[in-house]
Amino acid sequence: MSDYHKRVAVLDITEATAFAEAQRKQGKTIVFTNGCFDLLHPGHLEILEKSREMGDCLFVGVNTDQSVARLKGPTRPIQPLVNRTAVLSSLRSVNCVVPFSDDTPLQLIKAIKPDILVKGGDYTVSQVVGADFVKKNGGRVEIVPILAGFSTTSIISKTTDG
Repeated sequence: MSDYHKRVAVLDITEATAFAEAQRKQGKTIVFTNGCFDLLHPGHLEILEKSREMGDCLFVGVNTDQSVARLKGPTRPIQPLVNRTAVLSSLRSVNCVVPFSDDTPLQLIKAIKPDILVKGGDYTVSQVVGADFVKKNGGRVEIVPILAGFSTTSIISKTTDG
């Protein structure tokens, strides 16, 4: 593995929970978003930047390779988890990257207890996993409008159409 990959700060759920609690004790606002982030594109960057602007510390949950394959099909992910976490953790908007192997980030959300839960505009609040938990605990759910013309599926389609 390259030195770059060794330097990537990626936390497991236990470490992320402790980090979130430490941030909370300092009075910081915890923001959480999640996704596969298979091929990072400007739409992803927009959501991450807008999410970070909502609080002090942005946690990004990222599906493991097995989870992505279950959700998106056997040809996905394009990029393995180590590459996806390397790219995400290099972004200045991101404070913490946390891989999760479940099909949804619900257990991760319950562990981190974000003040703000963010998803892209292709979701409604009622569709956001963990929304009820966050709201019940005094937090809020925010939907960031999607940046038109960008999706991993469309990028993959363009590269395979020939």
